[in-house]
Amino acid sequence: MVAMNEWIEKSKTYLWLPFTQMKDYEQHPLVIESGEGIFLTDVNGKTYYDGYSSLWLNVHGHRKKEIDDAIRAQLERIAHSTLLGAANIPAIALAEKLIEWTPSHLTRVFYSDSGAEAVEIALKIAFQYWRNIGEHKKQKFVTLTNGYHGDTVGAISVGAIDLFHTVYEPLMFTSYKAPFPLVYRHPSNDPNVVRDEALGALEALFAEHHEEIAAMIVEGMIQGAGGMHVMPKGYLKGVEQLCRQYNILFIVDEVATGFGRTGKRFAIEHEDVQPDIMTVAKGITGGYLPIAATLTTEAIYEAFYGDYTEFKTFFHGHSYTGNQLGCAAALANIQIFERERLIEQIEQKATFVAEQLASFNELNHVGDVRQLGLMCGIELVRDRRTHEPYPWTERMGYRTTLTMREKGMLTRPLGDVIVFMPPLASTFEQLGAMVAIMKEAIIETTEKRG
Repeated sequence: MVAMNEWIEKSKTYLWLPFTQMKDYEQHPLVIESGEGIFLTDVNGKTYYDGYSSLWLNVHGHRKKEIDDAIRAQLERIAHSTLLGAANIPAIALAEKLIEWTPSHLTRVFYSDSGAEAVEIALKIAFQYWRNIGEHKKQKFVTLTNGYHGDTVGAISVGAIDLFHTVYEPLMFTSYKAPFPLVYRHPSNDPNVVRDEALGALEALFAEHHEEIAAMIVEGMIQGAGGMHVMPKGYLKGVEQLCRQYNILFIVDEVATGFGRTGKRFAIEHEDVQPDIMTVAKGITGGYLPIAATLTTEAIYEAFYGDYTEFKTFFHGHSYTGNQLGCAAALANIQIFERERLIEQIEQKATFVAEQLASFNELNHVGDVRQLGLMCGIELVRDRRTHEPYPWTERMGYRTTLTMREKGMLTRPLGDVIVFMPPLASTFEQLGAMVAIMKEAIIETTEKRG
C-alpha cells in the first residue's frame, strides 16, 4: 500500500505533465486523490474548489450519479468495439442527439477522442472536400491571431500563440492569419470600430486569396487559451457572411465553448451562426471520458460518398473512436442538461458572476475583466491606467494561482490572465466563494509582492 505522501515523490520521478514545466511542479507538487461535486481533494486531504472545471471539462461536478450509473450500465454490455466499418448503439444514439442539439443543417457526426483530433479531422475534411468536387486550388486555411485549436500538428498550424507554437514552426503548414477583433488595448476602445476594422481586413484577405482558401476556422465567440477575449457583437456573424460570399468553408471550434459554457448550448447561438463544420469535445461527456466529434453538413458528407473505386473515402480514424463508455456518459450528460434545464440556470449564474466580478475593476492591478457565460478571464497588469503588462519574468498570473491554491481553489493562468471556469452546476453560494478567493489572492499577490 502506497502512503499518501509517497504519491507526490512518485509523480516527480515518473510523470511528465502536459503544458507544465516540471521544475515548477517539483517546487509546487499536487496529486489529486478524489473528487465530490465541485471539489477536489489531494493526497494530503486538503480540499479545493475546482475553479477551472478540471481544465474546462467538468459540467455537473465530480461523481455525478446519473453519469456514473450510465457508465456502469454500459460496462455490463460492452466497453469498446471498433467503429471502423461497424457501428455501435451508444454512438448512434449520441449522434442522433448531437444532430438534434446543433444547428439544423449539420447532419453528420464523425467521432474522435479529443478536441485537437476533432480539429485535425475538420481540417482534413475541408481539404479533401474541395478535392473530391474537383477544386484542387483550394488548399489554404485562415485563422485568427492569438487563436488556439489544439496541439497536434494540423491544429497548431491554424494556431497563432507564439509561446505554444513557434518552436514547432518547421513542422507546420502555412496558414493565413487574420486579426482578431481585440478591444482591450485598441486605441478607440470601441467594440464596433474594432469589429469593422477586423472584418475589413478579413474581407481584403478573402478578396485576394479566396480561390486558394479551403476554409476559415475560428473559436466560438471567445478565444480561450489566447486570453479569454470576447468577440464584439456582430463579428462572428460577419465572418460567416464573408465565408459565404467568397465560397469558403466556415469551421467553428466549439471544443471549449460548447455545452452551455457561454450561456447557450453552443456559442454560435449568440449570433445565429450556421457553420459548415463544427468541432465539439470537453463538456460533451460532463468531464468524464475522452469523446469528441466533428459535425458537418450533408453537402460535405455527400462529397465523400460514392463507389470505393472513386477514392472519395475519408481515410481517417482512431482506435477508440466512438467508444461506447464515452458515448454512454455523453448521453447521460445531455439528459441531465435537459432534465435540469441547466442552460437557463447558467444564464442566471453568469449574471450573478458578472455582478461579483464588477468590483475587480477597482483593483489597482486588474486591467480587464472578460466574460461570456461562465467563461471568465481577469487580466493582471502592472498599471491599470496605461494597461502596462507585468514583465513576463514576474509570472504574476502563476504566482496568483498559487496563492489561490493556498486559499483552497485550483485554476491555471493564461500568462497573466486568471481563468475562472467553474463547473456549470456550481451553486450561487459556491460561485460567490470562488470569486472571493480570487479577489483575495489577486490583492495579496499584486499588492504585497507586485
